[in-house]
Amino acid sequence: MSGFKPLFFRPRSPMKWLTHASLFMLLCVIGIPLNAQEAPEAPLIGGRFMMENHNSEIITDDDYRGRFMLITFGYTYCPDICPTNLVNMSEALSELGDRADQVVPLFVTVDPTRDTAKRLRDYVDHFDKRIIGLTGPQQMIDSITSRYKVVSNIHRPEGWTEGEYTVDHTASIFLMDPNGEFLVKFAHGMDPVDMANRIQDFM
Repeated sequence: MSGFKPLFFRPRSPMKWLTHASLFMLLCVIGIPLNAQEAPEAPLIGGRFMMENHNSEIITDDDYRGRFMLITFGYTYCPDICPTNLVNMSEALSELGDRADQVVPLFVTVDPTRDTAKRLRDYVDHFDKRIIGLTGPQQMIDSITSRYKVVSNIHRPEGWTEGEYTVDHTASIFLMDPNGEFLVKFAHGMDPVDMANRIQDFM
């Protein structure tokens, strides 16, 4: 982790935003509402989503059907919560051994302005190459955080510039079953061995 160096933020190109606008329209066409309240009989936690993974590929929750999803939310500039969660997720996967193949670990950014696909890829690689970073335009982030009941707020201390800020956010780790249904929420800082044992209880 110590080898990771922050990347300079560069505004996205017009073409990048055009692509995101097209994705946003597609999201509406295939029936993924922008707000969880728009979905009839929406589950308490979880639901459909469309995102851009850290390889700049468009994915949906359907791409992970048949595997458990281990999901946490955060951002690459996070000073402590996110590194802890990612390390614990990685160690839990190691504890699972061969059974880890049944789990897809996901790191969803709550800071899409700065967390581009490339930045996410460089970031998660420092923890575990099995972890997949997810980003997208703000509308997609708002949709998935609403469905997972994740709260985030930008905090800009006095004297900081426009591009300098931290993000307070929900620190939990969510486990979803192979059908995308919510199973359990792990508290921040949970022992990786205990996490792995709890995951195995559902396998």
